[in-house]
Amino acid sequence: MVKITDVARRAGVSPSTVSYALSGKRPISDATRRRVEEAARELGYRARPGTPAGGPNVLALAAPLRPGVHVPVVMRLAVSVVTTARAHAHDVLLLTQGEAEEGLSRALGTTPVDGLLLTDVELHDPRLPRLRSLDSPSVLIGVPANPRGLTCVDLDFRAAGEACVNHLAELGHRTIALVGSPPEVYLRGTAYAHHLMQGFTTAAARHRLTTSVHPGDPDPAAAPRIAERLLREHPALTAVVIHNEPLLAPLIAAFEHLGLRIPTDLSVTALCPDDLAQTPSVPVTSVSLPPDELGARAVELLLQKRHGVPVPETTLLPPRLTERSSTRHT
Repeated sequence: MVKITDVARRAGVSPSTVSYALSGKRPISDATRRRVEEAARELGYRARPGTPAGGPNVLALAAPLRPGVHVPVVMRLAVSVVTTARAHAHDVLLLTQGEAEEGLSRALGTTPVDGLLLTDVELHDPRLPRLRSLDSPSVLIGVPANPRGLTCVDLDFRAAGEACVNHLAELGHRTIALVGSPPEVYLRGTAYAHHLMQGFTTAAARHRLTTSVHPGDPDPAAAPRIAERLLREHPALTAVVIHNEPLLAPLIAAFEHLGLRIPTDLSVTALCPDDLAQTPSVPVTSVSLPPDELGARAVELLLQKRHGVPVPETTLLPPRLTERSSTRHT
């Protein structure tokens, strides 16, 4: 069967140019359009319903706003998806309900789409069987336990957890706590939270550190209680890793209220967007959480799949740790 990539190769253009030339979705020079049409005739290519040259040019983004999800980060990712999709002449259908497999089928059955993006991916996500049977391509923004037959993109959360621990261990810290995602995120088996925890505990074991993991209530009012508990249970605590955006500034303030100076008495690292790391009273050493890059990369992978271009099964963005004022040698 002739694919759009075959036409692109014969015409000497990109698959997206073939799509635009045959659909009229974007201005294409007459010479290029004639070259594409001639290549399509020679190869016997016919656009099928739902292909880039004849589809609705709509992508669906399933971004369920469930308990424990940090909405500002999700919205930044959604804006990136929409912006990148529009640059490729696609609109975006946003699905914010907690659709499981049946709900996802209903949502996609009412509106024709050219491809599907999913966030808040679980290790054993109930939506995966449906995705593997879809005619339309899909991309997960997250990596389940078994990514076989899927396309996934995410920050390498395991490596991010390791990077935070390695940085603190190199500074001489021996007792470290992780204040992680909200409890419901762990209970759902959300992939990124578990990958980060796995990286944290693996690196800590390698450095022979004393550690503990504490799911964090994202309510800022909970910060004093969390700080008091950490210091009560771990009197030798000298460093904390925070992966809970709403708690970052309140938890630092709570430690300071208890008389700890950052970083003299307690070093703090975090996993969060760069701008958020610079808002507390002390700029925080952090691994950057890149929702903008993740959204753009996911759309690009999805459109490549639509055009028949082979893509990797899993794409992991390497973590980038930026050292700021919140960490120091013990």
